[in-house]
Amino acid sequence: MQDEVTKLKPGVVTGKEYLALVRHCKKEGYALPAINVTGTNTVNAALEGAAKSKSDIIIQLSNGGAQFFAGKGIKDVNLARVIGAVSAARHVHTVAKAYGICVVLHTDHANKGLIPWVESMVEASEAEYEKTGRPLFSSHMLDLSEEPIEENLAECERILKRLAKIDMSLEIELGVTGGEEDGVGSDLDQVDNNRLYTQPSEVLQAYEKLSPIGHFSVAAAFGNVHGVYKPGNVQLRPEILKQSQKHISEIFDTDGKPLDFVFHGGSGSSPEEIREAVSYGVFKMNVDTDTQFAFSKAVGPYVEAHPKAFKYQIDPEDGTPFKKHYDPRAWLRDCEVSMAERVQQACNELGSSGKSIAAE
Repeated sequence: MQDEVTKLKPGVVTGKEYLALVRHCKKEGYALPAINVTGTNTVNAALEGAAKSKSDIIIQLSNGGAQFFAGKGIKDVNLARVIGAVSAARHVHTVAKAYGICVVLHTDHANKGLIPWVESMVEASEAEYEKTGRPLFSSHMLDLSEEPIEENLAECERILKRLAKIDMSLEIELGVTGGEEDGVGSDLDQVDNNRLYTQPSEVLQAYEKLSPIGHFSVAAAFGNVHGVYKPGNVQLRPEILKQSQKHISEIFDTDGKPLDFVFHGGSGSSPEEIREAVSYGVFKMNVDTDTQFAFSKAVGPYVEAHPKAFKYQIDPEDGTPFKKHYDPRAWLRDCEVSMAERVQQACNELGSSGKSIAAE
């Protein structure tokens, strides 16, 4: 996981290709949108939006998104989370190349109770690596920010040792990103304000413990919040990222941005806030709430334009069949187009448009 690659084959990137993509983002001063998905429609919409922007992209699943991908009819929730994530990964592997861009496959927040979910996915990647020489996923996240930092880093160390053997990366969380995502996290009122801002000393502990093992990225807290909230709830302070980069680079005599940062709770952020965070070494920004809304908002106008089609198969007044209107492919396509447009907006705001490093 160390050779630089200038142009990569389209499709899912792992190992040294993934690291080359991360380095390119930081070198060129842009970040990739990380889009949470819940089914093939949202996967395809995310890929379409990125492809139209000529941008590489990160596709990721939360535990709830993975369960939904497998189907809510599966009674064993833990099983559904695993097979849903694996199923989604195989779908992305199958179609990503056709979109002509590089795709990172990732799983989102996993707290202490979800470590078994992560370990089961690691087992799937270990089996895939043994067969093909490549893991199924590019990276996983452990969000143990609610635990004491010693326990947080000890578990991260244990999992990273497994991931490093199969060319995978680990995303960790230091400090607490406000809000909640699929049952992971806390309401803002329940979080001590100081914990909403990661301290350079915490980043130093992580760097000392994990960097000798393998690649890791840091979801640092700088006042960011999951979801969209009214202004004034918290104050974004991206300069915290700058301070952490300086702290590590001075102690270990590295380049100016040794840390690979992730921006959680990016929905609703201003373009100026995004640009500042990216300038301090953020290569990835999570986008979930805004793309959920973009997907769903297309349903209302469609139903309003074809109200009878959602009540009758055939018009009771003149016998006109409504099949072409209630066909899920019709209205779900509107949802995909709307979400793809929001992904394009994210690519523009993050500066990734036109910067795909996939070979044409």
